[in-house]
Amino acid sequence: MIEKIKLNIKELIEQTFSLEGVIVEEPKKGHADLAIPLFAYAKLWQVSPMVVYEKFFEVLKAYPSIDRIEFMNGFLNIYLERNQLSKAILNEILEKKDLYGSNQVGKGQTVAIDYSSPNIAKSFTVGHLRSTMIGNAIKHIYRKCGYQVIGINHLGDWGTQFGKMIVAYELWGQEDEVKANPITELQKLYVKFHDAEQEDPSLEQKARDVFRELELGNERYLKLWAWFKEESMREFMKMYELLGVDFESFDGESFYNDKMEAVVEEMAKKGILKVDEGATIVELGENFPPALIKKSDGATLYVTRDVAAILYRYHTYDANHFMYVVGNEQQLHFKQLKMVTDRMGYHFNVEHVNFGLVLVDGKKMSTRGGKSKRLEDVILQAIDEAKEAIHAKNPNLKNQDEVAKAVGVGAIIFNDLKNERHLDVDFNLSNMLKFEGQTGPYLQYSGVRIESILKDQMMKPELLDPKYLAEDHYFEVIKLLASFPSVVLRAKETSSPNLIARYALTLAQGFNSFYGKQRIIVEDEGHKQTNLIFAKSIQIVLNEGLRLLGIQSLKEM
Repeated sequence: MIEKIKLNIKELIEQTFSLEGVIVEEPKKGHADLAIPLFAYAKLWQVSPMVVYEKFFEVLKAYPSIDRIEFMNGFLNIYLERNQLSKAILNEILEKKDLYGSNQVGKGQTVAIDYSSPNIAKSFTVGHLRSTMIGNAIKHIYRKCGYQVIGINHLGDWGTQFGKMIVAYELWGQEDEVKANPITELQKLYVKFHDAEQEDPSLEQKARDVFRELELGNERYLKLWAWFKEESMREFMKMYELLGVDFESFDGESFYNDKMEAVVEEMAKKGILKVDEGATIVELGENFPPALIKKSDGATLYVTRDVAAILYRYHTYDANHFMYVVGNEQQLHFKQLKMVTDRMGYHFNVEHVNFGLVLVDGKKMSTRGGKSKRLEDVILQAIDEAKEAIHAKNPNLKNQDEVAKAVGVGAIIFNDLKNERHLDVDFNLSNMLKFEGQTGPYLQYSGVRIESILKDQMMKPELLDPKYLAEDHYFEVIKLLASFPSVVLRAKETSSPNLIARYALTLAQGFNSFYGKQRIIVEDEGHKQTNLIFAKSIQIVLNEGLRLLGIQSLKEM
């Protein structure tokens, strides 16, 4: 609602004075509600800022939502009429509930988001967390903006690595041990192969030969590959259930094996292929290396497979916006993918949603070297530690296991999503499980605090008295509530879940600061009802922010 006022003021000034790019900003806490910097127009018209202020004042003085306008240090400061504006904002939240902040900018559009995408026959590690949770949050945010979203888990279920796995299994694997503990044993075999090939380089060629046989349909190798995949999926689904993450498609790399030749033929028909030293390439200009479509031996590569995938998703889902939640190091690949599909005449919106590494003790994890932490182990540890803390705080809580799961998982998710995604993230479990500071448990506890206040209270919206909402400690939070829709839109436009996370922190801090100054259950019924509606509105928005991040809100903890 305040965003709409800002837009109206901006348009009014621009239309009246034939200007463009007028800035209407929200100053820091304790200043005016809105402000327009006047220096640029003073310079343009070669007058003092006060003269500009006087011109703008005449246009804005009759605007219905403005209480008063002042000049200060080269700015036109606007103080909004608080009573009715606050009442309207709270009523909108109560009416829309969890739909508050939604918009329809994506109505009729489909976006395909490719995220998580672990390799089969390997454990789901802490390193997979970022793509999984960033992608999941972006999916929620896009859906809140009216898009149809197809969540795709492009499994790493093909490639030379499976030649290595098969060779390792045939050299050292014990069927009974693998059946008893599939992923752990397969992981050990993979690490053992990596160590062994350092001593015996011929193993690498042997793995390539085995994978070639797999591609040609060797029945024994296909049976082993299918077994590895089945056991991996069982572990992955357990992890996704714990994290509360789902997908519309699990079509992995192997799914596109029979679709790549048609793609190469289409490129050939469109005249964009070139043979260079036996390899088939698409040239992308002087500033980019060519995209390698086929090696000299005829083998296809990642770009070929990703072009096949993007065309399949285009034809199957009617999508033309394709998002890839993949680490920073893959930037060149996705630029090439965009350029190749452009040269094919499609001109898709290809967006690489890049992110930094997860660091444990300041170091990058490596599956090959065995230096990785299984995510399941870490989550179970987080749940156990959360349960201990919850039991200490509230030993009589009935559903401690359920609450501990929500707190432990939520802590891990929030620690990831509160950061700008392109930055590396330090994985420190003890810090992320704290009930104060910038943590998931702090947000969940803030929601629980509001729930305990509202419990057994009867809300009567018709008794809301807006005169209380005009006080500073109310109105600062009201402005925060009003900004939620614009935060959602900005998070969508920049693919930045951290904007939602930071907003939720600010809102929780705003409520807790308010609660430290103001009794909510007071004798005056109008004041009490205003407080209850105010608190309920905060709870609705806070819980919706958590939902967008993929974190469960709680009623008790």
